Amino acid sequence: MDAPSTEPRRAALIFIFVTVLIDILSFGLIIPVLPHLIEGFLNGDVSKAAVWYGWFATAFMAMQFLFTPVQGALSDRFGRRPVILLSNLGLGLDFMMMALVNSLPLLFIGRLISGITAASFSTANAYIADVTPPDKRAGAFGMIGMAFGIGFVIAPAIGGVLGEINPRLPFWLAVGLALTNFLYGLLVLPESLPPERRSPRFDWSHANPIGSLRLLRRYPQVLGLVGVLFLMAMAHIVYPSTFVLYADYRFGWGPKMVGYTLGFVGVLGIVVQGGLVKRFVAYFGERRTMLFGLACGAIGFALYGLAPTGGWFWAASPIAALWGVAGPATQAMISRQVDPTEQGRLQGAISSLSSIAGIIAPTVFTRTFAAVSQNHLHNAWAGITFGVAALFVALGGLLAIRVTARLPAPVAAASPTETIAPEPVAESAELEVRPADADR
Repeated sequence: MDAPSTEPRRAALIFIFVTVLIDILSFGLIIPVLPHLIEGFLNGDVSKAAVWYGWFATAFMAMQFLFTPVQGALSDRFGRRPVILLSNLGLGLDFMMMALVNSLPLLFIGRLISGITAASFSTANAYIADVTPPDKRAGAFGMIGMAFGIGFVIAPAIGGVLGEINPRLPFWLAVGLALTNFLYGLLVLPESLPPERRSPRFDWSHANPIGSLRLLRRYPQVLGLVGVLFLMAMAHIVYPSTFVLYADYRFGWGPKMVGYTLGFVGVLGIVVQGGLVKRFVAYFGERRTMLFGLACGAIGFALYGLAPTGGWFWAASPIAALWGVAGPATQAMISRQVDPTEQGRLQGAISSLSSIAGIIAPTVFTRTFAAVSQNHLHNAWAGITFGVAALFVALGGLLAIRVTARLPAPVAAASPTETIAPEPVAESAELEVRPADADR
């Protein structure tokens, strides 16, 4: 009796995994070519291209900040399925626009739209909270983290190869991935939030970023845990903002060695997120897993900053990679404390804070590294940016200890197997749903 009732949930989780993976692949594909495409519009002026690329990055994160709460609130009111599907469709059409435009302003507009349509990660997390039992959510969130790792390991390499052929080619592959995922979801994705559990109305006071953050005030214990995720997001920005410059300055690494190292870190992340999270939570529990991961993150980043050679940096990577168990465990603890009708807005608020980190942290890390290089500091001082990242994670650990010392009882929720109602979207999508007792 277990198989029929768990199969719809398994299929839905696989689709969400594929959705996130394809979204990450789509964005990773254009990472190696977007700066050069911008440079081409500016007659090869590298300095102007760097300034414009900075604006592109800031604008993208600003759109994420503004629209993740909107998508979360829409999914609470109208269901997760339509929001995810429309986001996939919009993402594919936007990449098509970016592949065709012939001016920098239009490319910039395309990037703004990408930030809006890519805001579905919060809805994907809310979907997971809908369909996964509380004691299994950490593993499910870890699966999403594994999708991020796979995407960022594979996609930039593929994008770089395709970009050598034609700088527009990675955009067209991204179009194909996004639209294929939309069609796949149209056929197989069931709704996870039945009408009786949806928010009674769409409220703009909750859909704007500030309003979504006010939701957290009703759950003080959640606010503290979200603060932990915010500090983790701040620390993680050290990789894209300064790692390439740091590796060249400290170890004399060129692009090939940097690529190997990022690939190695990505593979470790896949192993941790995809294979260890469930085991750690089952053995230690969510709280201890979170604290263990944060401790490994603080130690790992500190070792990165202190590493005297590239070999030492690689040796520290497995320790730093164990940080990956902290995020899913924290997400699982947060989802337990919030009413099912507000999971979308909760994930929107979390994503908004991550976007704020994406706006603030690059300036913190790049200016810190600029001070190091301008003053020709070496030895341990050369890795001070990773020391700052270690400090962020350590503060997150102290905050986690405080806010989880006495957590209240989780908010009651219906069994996830009751929440997946098959949609009449295609005759080929036969998703049988059994009562919750069938799972037991």
